Amino acid sequence: MTDSLVRHVAPIGDARGAFCVTPRMAVVADSAGYLRFFPYETPFEGQREAMDRIYNALARRQDVLFEGACGTGKTLAALAPALEFARAEDKTVVITTNVHQQTRQFRREAEAIRESEPIRAVVFRGKGSMCHIDVDYEECQVLRDNTYDLIDREQDREDLRRRQEELLAAGQAGDEDASEARSAIMDELEAVEAEIEELADRATCEYFYRNLTADTDEFYRWLFDGVRTPAEIYDQAEEAGFCGYELLKDGLDGVDLVVCNYHHLLDPMIREQFYRWLDVDPADTIVVFDEAHNVPDAAREHATRELSERTLEGALEELSDRTGTAASAAANVLEAFLDALRETYDDTLGFGERESIGDEWRDIAIDNDDRRDDLTLAFLETYTGRGIDDDLEAAETVGRDLDEQYETAYRNGEADQRRDSPTLTAAQFLRAWLDSGGDPGQYPVLSVRRDMGTDEVYGRAELYTCIPRDVTRDLFEGAYATVLMSATLRPFDVFGDVLGVENPVTMAYGLSFPEANRRTVAVDTPPLFASARDDPEVQAELTDALADAITFTAGNTLAFFPNYAEAKRYHDRVADTVEATCYLDHPGEDATGLRERFVADDNGALFTSLWGTLTEGVSFDGTDARSVVVVGVPYPRLDDRTEAIQAAYDRVFEDRGINDPGWHYAVEVPTVRKTRQALGRVIRSPEDIGTRILLDRRYTAAGRSDLGAYSVYETLPEDLRAELVDVAPEKLKFALLNFYQSHDAYDGTPPAP
Repeated sequence: MTDSLVRHVAPIGDARGAFCVTPRMAVVADSAGYLRFFPYETPFEGQREAMDRIYNALARRQDVLFEGACGTGKTLAALAPALEFARAEDKTVVITTNVHQQTRQFRREAEAIRESEPIRAVVFRGKGSMCHIDVDYEECQVLRDNTYDLIDREQDREDLRRRQEELLAAGQAGDEDASEARSAIMDELEAVEAEIEELADRATCEYFYRNLTADTDEFYRWLFDGVRTPAEIYDQAEEAGFCGYELLKDGLDGVDLVVCNYHHLLDPMIREQFYRWLDVDPADTIVVFDEAHNVPDAAREHATRELSERTLEGALEELSDRTGTAASAAANVLEAFLDALRETYDDTLGFGERESIGDEWRDIAIDNDDRRDDLTLAFLETYTGRGIDDDLEAAETVGRDLDEQYETAYRNGEADQRRDSPTLTAAQFLRAWLDSGGDPGQYPVLSVRRDMGTDEVYGRAELYTCIPRDVTRDLFEGAYATVLMSATLRPFDVFGDVLGVENPVTMAYGLSFPEANRRTVAVDTPPLFASARDDPEVQAELTDALADAITFTAGNTLAFFPNYAEAKRYHDRVADTVEATCYLDHPGEDATGLRERFVADDNGALFTSLWGTLTEGVSFDGTDARSVVVVGVPYPRLDDRTEAIQAAYDRVFEDRGINDPGWHYAVEVPTVRKTRQALGRVIRSPEDIGTRILLDRRYTAAGRSDLGAYSVYETLPEDLRAELVDVAPEKLKFALLNFYQSHDAYDGTPPAP
């Protein structure tokens, strides 16, 4: 994963936040050029060098893997050179994230850039949150087509009226041929009037109608006289009676910078449309991914295909109203798959398991090492007929016919909603299941859940994509260049392998803020293995250490745990032993209000899961939080999907010279990234002071020898290990006391050890 021009040769993380230097650096960048897109007086230390290197990489058309600690200015370090290069080479910069707070930050940065250097920038959001009449994509497409048809005929009417007036004047002047031609025009005009009357009865969109008929120049002047939020665009368009989403799409061509969500790029169909709206070839875009450590999971999510038992039932009900050989063949193959699906989960669920199923999907293992999955085998055994391929082809044909009928009915105003054909959906899924279900990178899954309304248990088949690069490789190969940035990308070779990024430039910055303002410790408490969580001695030691961390922190403490259950366990154990106010995050609940109450406190402790919403994309600046504690190593629950990913990585990366590559790529590295994301919640500016505490022997240098493969110390980046100080549990209070006293951080008398 190391390119021939740039080599990662030196550790980072000294007091200056030193950059990973390179033995050879081509001097390509015009430093006076890209700094015009840097809206502040002076870059952070390291930012200027990062801008140089990114510009140079773009000049060589290389992708960039860019790690920078939280709060060190990654966004501008990437945007400034990208905008400069794009302007010189007629490219468009697209910056994307899956974190709403980052989208808002991008807009603020773009607005700041615009104040010093004119750029046309837009923040693009999906149709779902921008539609004024709340219809889905398919319905919207029909409404747009109908509206276009109506306007086309209205334009024809105006042209005919104009022509007949000209012919009338000519006839009145004595031109007999004109009078005869006018008669034909009047007949045509009458026919067009009838068409318009018919079209007016069809479903159209009045907002989109105004887009096409009213003067939108003022709206676009307003749009590009700043960097508008999607909410502002929606309100401005609503007030004027326009469709803001369609105006935004039409206004994307010719912009310098677009801010968007991951799905606009990771979904191949949406990506194709998105580039069309931009009016650019993919090769003319520079794509910047923020929070890029999330891209692998996001890619899997976008590639997932699924088919519910309910959709199969809907397809059979739809086909029951049709006669003919094709409909009979379609029903035959889909009913066989439905029967096999039900049979498979019925046979797999053990005694009492059906009763324990709730309203969350529960996976049932159906994969086999040496043959196709149990659901496919059951389907092949159940199916009888002239041939699966022939029946599937018939099902797809019938489904497409029905889908066209539904669209026509909606277009003609004969239906209030635009239906989708479940037959087409089911047939296309089953085709993909049979064609791809045996591929090494695809994992077939059967899940069940309970319908809480009817109390029935029903199933869902799913093709789960294990290898993200199967999804992302085309994106990276198509774009001119990409910059993937995050506070937690390392190890770069693993990240590049997983996404299929070839020959990237790699760069990493540690915290450039004064090292004296922070202390990072690994506490030698017992390892919180899953098997040890109920051990009273382990609980007692962790409770004491956690209570000391909270008591001796000069301000608020963030405490992260492997899951919500452990967060609640230690919240309940610690709450009565400390003077701080203890806040508990709950799964599935919006944590916004909880966070606001916590940061308003000056002596609080917030207990949450490392897999929750507060681990990343959420800042705790200044005194919002003065310490962060990570309790345990947050390995995910090792379910069948995780094991499938491990197995796929074992096959794909067996030549990397890594012992157990599946575990390393699929579990260990992502888990340590999650820990590092949590540590990044504090120390967000040069003025911040705080402590970062890892509470588990597996993080300590001393734990390498006695824990062996269970230790994660070597998986931590070298610069973090250089800062990390091993501390005995009973010494933690003194380490914190000395640190905060040295900064005069206590409000009043310091706590007594």
